[in-house]
Amino acid sequence: MGIMNVLSLLCGLALFLYGMDVMGDALKKSAGTKLKSILANLTSSTWKGFFLGLGVTAIIQSSSATTVMVVGFVNSGTMMLSQALGVIMGANVGTAVTSWITGLSGLGEGGEAVSAMLKWLKPTAWVPVLAVIGIGLLMFAKREKKKNVGVILLGFAVLMVGMETMSDAVGVLKTNETFRSILTMFENPILGVLAGTVLTAIVQSSSASVGILQSLASTGAITYGAAIPIVMGQNIGTCVTALLSSIGANKNAKRAALIHLYFNVIGVVVWLALFYIVDAFVDFAFVSKIVGSFDIAGIHTLFKFLCVLLFAPLTKQLEKLAVISIKDSNELETIKVLDERLFDTPSVAVESARETTLAMAKISCDALKLSLDLMKDFNEKDADAVRDLEDKADRYEDMLGTYLVKLSSRSMSERDSHEITKLLHLIGDFERISDHAVNILESAEEMSDKKLCFSSEAQRELEVLSGAVSEILDITYQSLDHGDVEFAMQVEPLEQVIDNLKDKIKANHVRRLQKSECSIEHGFVLSDLLNNLERVSDHCSNIAGCVIEISRYDALDMHEYLNSIKSGNNEIYSENYKAYANKYTL
Repeated sequence: MGIMNVLSLLCGLALFLYGMDVMGDALKKSAGTKLKSILANLTSSTWKGFFLGLGVTAIIQSSSATTVMVVGFVNSGTMMLSQALGVIMGANVGTAVTSWITGLSGLGEGGEAVSAMLKWLKPTAWVPVLAVIGIGLLMFAKREKKKNVGVILLGFAVLMVGMETMSDAVGVLKTNETFRSILTMFENPILGVLAGTVLTAIVQSSSASVGILQSLASTGAITYGAAIPIVMGQNIGTCVTALLSSIGANKNAKRAALIHLYFNVIGVVVWLALFYIVDAFVDFAFVSKIVGSFDIAGIHTLFKFLCVLLFAPLTKQLEKLAVISIKDSNELETIKVLDERLFDTPSVAVESARETTLAMAKISCDALKLSLDLMKDFNEKDADAVRDLEDKADRYEDMLGTYLVKLSSRSMSERDSHEITKLLHLIGDFERISDHAVNILESAEEMSDKKLCFSSEAQRELEVLSGAVSEILDITYQSLDHGDVEFAMQVEPLEQVIDNLKDKIKANHVRRLQKSECSIEHGFVLSDLLNNLERVSDHCSNIAGCVIEISRYDALDMHEYLNSIKSGNNEIYSENYKAYANKYTL
């Protein structure tokens, strides 16, 4: 095997890895929305998790990517360790899909023994067609989804060309006795497993290492006895990516990575030992036979299913083994709400950010409502709680802002990009709501310190306004939580009612001031309160408008939205405004 053959082999490997990476990224983008909804509905059922992991891995063609995603979910607290177990088992089976696809390169030229239909399964027959269609979609399609399909087809074409190049490069080894003697060494189970593990750990992909083995199988020098240990070792090597991903993660995330490792290591030990024990008594005839590309795919798939069969009744024990391996400490562990490990699947990272934004929204709304209660009954305990909530909201905004800016630099679908823009707007509005909560708290604190008390009429007016503000907060949060446009449509008319209430309360205060029923000092406090409450409703209006625009038009044009609903021709706005005006009247 000369230097040119070695270079061709490396070139084929590079094309194979590049094609797989390009195809995987495009599949993640095009399937992002579906992945997001599926993962959001994940239950604690091990079998549902299994089929989820199998399906996702079959789509993105990388068990490593799925497992790293799972480690990220467990690390963020989105997924329980028991849920992760089923997904990891499914991911291990799902990765076998690639080996069947790459096995197509092992089909012969046809001849009399192969039917005309089978000839079309050989990549040289139809990969060029896919490549032409792919480049056509990429260059001329207008919609992003069609462009993604083009990238998927091109990635697959490059992958298969890489396989063909590797197969051609090692073709000269068919008659090389030195090569045959090296492969004979791998018939030693321990050396075979070690070789498969190291190869996969280096290329960071079991699909790639299986593809390399399938290329070598085309030389006709690899037997079943050599291939079986190597394939099993490849399944251990693929765990390296998840293990590296768990570095710096919390204990449960590390346990998820260990479950992936134990699943494969224990599976290799049990089934390989059983195979050779039975072989010692039965003497399997096929062990010395030459293995083909499809045979390797079959071994790979069979091993995966045998491991699932082994662990299906032992899921709790597997989980306990991971817990025993990484014991809990007495110190409380801070759960990372957001995890950059999810950046490789932007749609999932966006969903994680959205859930975190909802958590921040809850904190800001709770802070505002608690501050309103302090206007009626001030106490230091609740005052400290409001300040703590505001501080928490600030930290959430910093964390989310940094996370979203980093995420926005990744390649993603247009919809996910708009979602990030929306979230960046939302976190600013919710942070300001928490600031207004502290401002209201300070007004309540001032009144308590100075022993000030509003007149009964002013108190009643403030209760009406506070009720309207509490309701607009609830409606805003619900519209964001459920993505409910109808809820969001109710915010703007209520915001207009709150603006009118503020103006009326100010006018009534001036009248009371003229009658000496209130002091100027009362007026300063009241003015601060009214301004803060009105500002809160403005932020709610921004949030609701953002939800409506993204949901309906997939764009962010707040001014156009606000102008359209206030034009006087919007019946829904008019009806809601009348209802709220009657409900909150002075």
